[in-house]
This record gives sequence, C-alpha cells and structure tokens, in this order.
Amino acid sequence: MSNQKVMIERALSEGDAVAVIDGDQSSGGGVVVDDHHPYAFHVSGPRKVNAPNWRDLINSSWKDGNYKRTVIACFIQAVYLLELDRQEKRSQENALAPKWFIPFKYKLSKTLIDERDGSIYGAILEWDRSAALSDFILIRPSCAPRAVLALRGTLLKGPTLRRDIEDDLRFLAWESLRGSVRFNGALEALKSLSDAYGSHNVAVAGHSLGAGFALQIGKSLAKQGLFVETHLFNPPSVSVAMSLKNIGEKAVVAWQKVKSMVSSNAIAAMEDEAASRNPVAFTKWVPHLYVNNSDYICCYYTDPAGGDGEASSNAGGATEKENVRPALATKGHVAAKLFVLSKGKQKFMEAHGLEQWWSDDLELDLALQNSKLISKQLKSLHSLPPSSTKNR
Repeated sequence: MSNQKVMIERALSEGDAVAVIDGDQSSGGGVVVDDHHPYAFHVSGPRKVNAPNWRDLINSSWKDGNYKRTVIACFIQAVYLLELDRQEKRSQENALAPKWFIPFKYKLSKTLIDERDGSIYGAILEWDRSAALSDFILIRPSCAPRAVLALRGTLLKGPTLRRDIEDDLRFLAWESLRGSVRFNGALEALKSLSDAYGSHNVAVAGHSLGAGFALQIGKSLAKQGLFVETHLFNPPSVSVAMSLKNIGEKAVVAWQKVKSMVSSNAIAAMEDEAASRNPVAFTKWVPHLYVNNSDYICCYYTDPAGGDGEASSNAGGATEKENVRPALATKGHVAAKLFVLSKGKQKFMEAHGLEQWWSDDLELDLALQNSKLISKQLKSLHSLPPSSTKNR
C-alpha cells in the first residue's frame, strides 16, 4: 500500500480531516495535508446548521431568524478569508473562504477590491442554481436572498491595515463613511444588485467597520425607495468616543495625521440630515442589528430613545441593558430590530468577534425599538419628498 493511502487511512481512522491536493506529477503521487487551520469551516464554523435540501421547498430554513443570522454571518466570514487567502497566496484547492458559502448553495460572483492596496473588502454571493439542482432543490427556498453583499470589518494585517484604520478614524471623526472609496464601491454594487434582481431579493450585511458601511449604503438606497434587507453585526458607534474620552482624543490626534490621505470629498459627504421628511422610508426599511453589551464599540445602541443613558445607570451596569425594553418608535413604527447578546461580561475581542453569532449556545434578547443611536442614524430617512418613495 502506498504511503499516501496509509496516511489517509490513518487520518480517517483517527477522525482527522484530510485534504488531498495534486503533487508532483512526475512522481505520480499527491500530498496529504491535515486540515486543522483555525479558520477552516469544519473547525470554527457552526455545528448545528444544516445545508439546504429538498425539504426546504416545503418549509424553508431561511424563514428561521437564527438560521438566517448564522448563514449570513458565515458569508461575512468568507469575505475576511477571501482577503486572507489572497494575502497568503492560497490556491483554489486549499482556499479557506469557499467552504463558508458553498454548503449553503451560494457562489462567489464578484469581489469588491480597493484599488489602492488591492485588498478585498466585500463580496457578492449569489444563489447557485446549478449546485441546488444537484441536490434536488428545484427553486430557491422562500426568504433566501437571490444575492448577498457581504462586507468585512478591520483586518489587522499589514497589507490592508492602513486603509482599514483610515476608514475607522473617518467614522470616529465624522460618523460618516461617505467619503471613502469603499463606500462608493459598495453602494454601486448594492444598487446594481437591486436593479438586477429587485431590492426585495437582495441583502447587505457587514461586521464592525463593514456594518458601518452596510448601514450607510442601506440607508442611501432607502432614501431612493429601495428597501434592502440589512444585517449589521457589532455595528460601530461614535458614542464610544463620547464615553471613553481618552480614546476619542487619541483618535482625533491620529486622524489629523492621516487627514491629508483622505479624500476631501469626505467633508462634503457628511449627510445633510436636515433635508425634507419621509416617514414612508422610515417604516419600510428595518435593519437588523446584532449587539453585544460587552463590546464598547456597539453597546450604546441599547440605550433607549429619549433618555440619557438610563439603561446604564442601574446598579447592574451594562449587563442590565439586556433586559431593557424601550418604547417603540413614533406612531408604533419600528426603527430597527435590535438583537442583544446575553452572555454576561466578556473580554472585548470575544465580544466584538464575528464567530459568536453562529455559536451553538447563543441566547439573544430581541428588542423592537428606536434607540437613541438608531434614531440618530436613521433620522434622515424622515426627510425625502413622498414622490421619491418607489418600492422595487
């Protein structure tokens, strides 16, 4: 028996995952690689989520909010890994990213690339009809989007660090990303998908900085009457700078140093939140926010509208926010669906991580609410003339 076969059988008998890739053709052999990478789907991906099958034609898994949240979080993870695959020069055979979307019958149709550093900051994943048909899934399951635009957050690795931090500081200084090259690219991509498939068949999602982009491009389309399903994981808030003064001051100093590198259009791109009012857009576009109270970047989204931090003034501190049920938006309209993680106090890196959102033991509180920050982020949706509200 060849050494290759012995290695495969030994690995299988021990329950190890193996991958066989082409080796030197002259030797007639292959190379066996133990696949224990921490970002491999079978290592760190969800355990209790099933791939689509013919039963989804009868009762679609996508109707389950937990399933949808899990899969879309996996799509965002795929974008992080697309960039890591690029940086580490992985081939198609050993790339990590595809395993995070292929099992769900989606395919990569386009990557969004920052031409300044060549980094991948987003990707369009589309329903793969051919792959679905091979498993007897004749039509796309109900509530499964035709296409998803997924946007990653900050990646603390050399090749993309500068541009990521530049946009982080941009948001912290101005609470806007509209001057960013990546904003324009993401908005154009989402608009194209909406035009091609209809906004009701499209979703946009992001984590951390990517959630900031997703929120703002989703809001831009909502102003045009295009209401795209939006999922925001650990969305950033400048309120952290207000509460953590030292961090805010350091960020402002750092921003002054990189300001010359930022397009001057950013200043002009600060939205005129006092344009005219349009309650129709406000009620039809309801983004989903996934927030962890131990994450100081996003936890202030849980503060209720009309208050000045009542939720955090209780004896329990931040953990009390999980039980807060603020009043709904004006006239009973819901501004956003806010999902708050109930896990007690955590370290920041764990609380801000994407992996928590497909965890098996995840416990979420759902607050249909209009928080102070949600109201602030979405208030410009009150202000378009009624004639501009066309739903596509």
